[in-house]
Amino acid sequence: MRDRPSLPVRSATRRVALAVDVVTLSPRDDALAVLLVPSTTGARERWSLPWDAPRADEHIEDAGARIARVILGSAPTLVEQVGAASDGRRHPGGADVSIGVVALAPLGIGAPTTGSGAAWFPLDELPPLAPRHRALVDRAALAVRQRLDQSPIAFRLLPAAFTLSELQAIYELLLGRRLHKASFRRALQASFLVEPTGAWRSEGRGRPAQLFRFAPKKRRRASRSVRFDVSNE
Repeated sequence: MRDRPSLPVRSATRRVALAVDVVTLSPRDDALAVLLVPSTTGARERWSLPWDAPRADEHIEDAGARIARVILGSAPTLVEQVGAASDGRRHPGGADVSIGVVALAPLGIGAPTTGSGAAWFPLDELPPLAPRHRALVDRAALAVRQRLDQSPIAFRLLPAAFTLSELQAIYELLLGRRLHKASFRRALQASFLVEPTGAWRSEGRGRPAQLFRFAPKKRRRASRSVRFDVSNE
């Protein structure tokens, strides 16, 4: 039987020179949320980002994926660096240098591992965090939003099959504004970003909703930029 990985939270007795700090984002209850763990390092704040020192010969993204996987219980759909921090901002473990990593967990997946004490917090309602962790959260959220028009990052926050209403809700969360429904769907059709799966899902007493998936690369146009009209509702 494989050994269960330990949670990436260090005690106050050990100080690391380099920490990988993971900002895991996921849509939760109509908000973009970040996954936090209870702080056990003796810091003033009760919560922190999951973090750990990279293992020997471990790439930064691999370390970030490991840390997120321990807390999520499953692999994140995206793991990318968002920059290093070596300024005077305080780190809960006293690390000299932090490498910020953003990880994405899709809608409906990613309940925190039992016993981890981890919890999801909306980005607009975060508890007090160590200054460096707060800065990395802001940097990660900005990086995801800035890439929205030029990469299929929204699809990383959805299961493999989804409705167009769910996809629009993800775009609205990331953009921070309502979108015009008809314009949104025309833009998707023009960009060949999605294709129907052939399946439908019953949602309450209304008509079943058609399920879609992210389109294979060969069907997408060379330009992947998508522009949407804002709703006045």
